[in-house]
Amino acid sequence: GTGSSILSALQDLFWLSKSKVEKQLQIISVLQWVLTFLIMGVACTLILMYILCTDCWVIAALYLAWLVFDWNTPKKGGRRSQWVRNWAIWRYFRDYFPIRLVKTHNLLTTRNYIFGYHPHGIMGLGAFCNFSTEATGVGQKFPGIRPYLATLAGNFRMPILRDYLMSGGICPVNRDSIDYILSKNGSGNAIIIVVGGAAESLNCTPGKNSVTLRNRKGFVKLALRHGADLVPVYSFGENEVYKQVIFEEGSWGRWVQKKFQKHIGFAPCIFHGRGLFSSNTWGLLPYSKPITTVVGEPITIPKIDNPSQKEVDFYHSIYVDSLIKLFDKYKSKFGLPETEVLEVN
Repeated sequence: GTGSSILSALQDLFWLSKSKVEKQLQIISVLQWVLTFLIMGVACTLILMYILCTDCWVIAALYLAWLVFDWNTPKKGGRRSQWVRNWAIWRYFRDYFPIRLVKTHNLLTTRNYIFGYHPHGIMGLGAFCNFSTEATGVGQKFPGIRPYLATLAGNFRMPILRDYLMSGGICPVNRDSIDYILSKNGSGNAIIIVVGGAAESLNCTPGKNSVTLRNRKGFVKLALRHGADLVPVYSFGENEVYKQVIFEEGSWGRWVQKKFQKHIGFAPCIFHGRGLFSSNTWGLLPYSKPITTVVGEPITIPKIDNPSQKEVDFYHSIYVDSLIKLFDKYKSKFGLPETEVLEVN
């Protein structure tokens, strides 16, 4: 009758409203991370400088005093917060794409690990969501393993931003930090290194699966020095969430990018995603494309205090082969044709 029709219409309206609210929360959660990635460090520095010039200068002075006292904390494993890692906002972040973490093998808590994450993409969104939050269940899938996502050391010189990053278990990608975690922090540690770095980000584009790895051997040498097992990790879909203007080798644009990469540590990319209010307009929000991160089989690495170049090359070749096999095994499961080949540069 009429009553049941009205009730049905109200139920439809309720679920539609709930769906819209969830979508908006997903957009907000991703937007806050994009803004954090792009401007939070500079913005917090400017705000702190401004406060120093106001009547509230004592607050800024106290924070700066704390900053000096706490300066080396990022190099000693940081200061992670399970509360922050479990924020509900990260689950909305996960569902926006969505992002998924796939475990293929168990990891022993008596060992330490270096995860090689590929590809970099524009912002490493899969790396952040999977290993700096608990949104995809990394703690449940790898019980007893503490993940540390390594990123540019310069980020930890920025006030407020450094504390925000450390709360998620993010650490500087430098030798001091990695040495500390792998030698003075017990076992069960996993450092996630985005091996291709800034150079790889310059070539990421939808439909392309390529990694910068042939001459990236420093992470293998670190693994040998500490006897940390190497774990290949590939994120299917990482390159699909942004579109980028690719400058050819030898062009003025690529020259500028390489200069930035050499002197500052990152390469400026010209990219775009979707708009805030419509997926048909350009903006800073990534496209909602699925990202599936597959954690491969660990490669047992012996501890060699001073590994030779021959030893580094040997284990590096094993790692490259393992990554290619991982890609080939799972590519068809996550939307790629069987003919797709991983390009290793």
